[in-house]
Amino acid sequence: MKVNIGIVGLPNVGKSTIFNALTETAKADVANYPFCTIEPNVGIVNVPDERLQKLSEISNSQKIIPTTIEFVDIAGLVKGASKGEGLGNQFLSNIRNVAAIAHVVRCFDDSDVVHVEGSVNPVRDAEIIETELILSDLQSVEKRLERVSKVAKTGNKEAKLELSALEKAKEILEDLKPLRSNLENFDEDEINILKQTIFPITLKPLMYIANIPEDDLPEGEGNKYLEAIKEKAAKENAPVVALSGKVEQEIIELPAEERQEFLEALGLSEPGLNKMIKEGYKLLDLITYFTTGEKETRAWTVKKGTKAPQAAGEIHSDIERGFIAAEVIHYDDLVKIGSMQKAKEQGQIRIEGKDYEVKDGDVIYFRFNV
Repeated sequence: MKVNIGIVGLPNVGKSTIFNALTETAKADVANYPFCTIEPNVGIVNVPDERLQKLSEISNSQKIIPTTIEFVDIAGLVKGASKGEGLGNQFLSNIRNVAAIAHVVRCFDDSDVVHVEGSVNPVRDAEIIETELILSDLQSVEKRLERVSKVAKTGNKEAKLELSALEKAKEILEDLKPLRSNLENFDEDEINILKQTIFPITLKPLMYIANIPEDDLPEGEGNKYLEAIKEKAAKENAPVVALSGKVEQEIIELPAEERQEFLEALGLSEPGLNKMIKEGYKLLDLITYFTTGEKETRAWTVKKGTKAPQAAGEIHSDIERGFIAAEVIHYDDLVKIGSMQKAKEQGQIRIEGKDYEVKDGDVIYFRFNV
């Protein structure tokens, strides 16, 4: 399944540096001036998963194919974007097309890197963007309300339901709060209506990426800016990933065999970008299942709660259409047993039907007939 996350933030907070490190390219321009990024840059990123290597060894696979996430580096936003300031209209259009938001905030002092607001204050910066996104959603709600309220007066049931959802949304947005902070105000039908009509930005799941200086690695302990954004994020139930964009860029410029030694010298067990990718995966409520054999070991992405036939459809629509059953063993159990053959001999492979919800870490072989 296609999964994409938009990287957003004020100009000069390190978005493009982080994007380049994520994708191990120099696709996004990096410069010390606002609006360096204009057209959104798109990169496909492998989801790091240590389980793939172990499964490959068990199956003696010829190749390993990880699952992926698409990251989109979106132009920097400024005050007044909802009214078209800067690249506002373009920014808002791009951000409506992603599934989740990775909001980069600057948590470092550097007189050589200009700040569009004149000083470093990640909470203020986050609130600037948050306000613009709220105002943009409010404009969409108000425009839609004009149209729907007229239809609702005729007694149209669908219009009445949409009107109720829009009025609730308007009240929340006028209070300058994102819609995701008040999900309990809506039922599932109302949420779906909003998503299908106004494509609200502030309903999208959000995580903060705190760009800290190298000296504050590995955890950013004592960084006052990081502590401030963590406090804000905690109130919103949003995750925070602390990393140094500069260091992440340095890591990808090293030969692969030297990277681990460099990480260890900094007190890191893995690149900060790995944490960002994994957090994005969790943010979108995604899980991974595996297929494995001599030809390949492969990871597949599905939403939590996906039934076996639909999970099979990620491989090929014919497998979903002709689904008979799924032979399932969890990764942990397979690793303990040591081989698929032994697992079969011990009766550890379950046969699951159409109602089975695939779990993270399931290793599956699908039976089907077309």
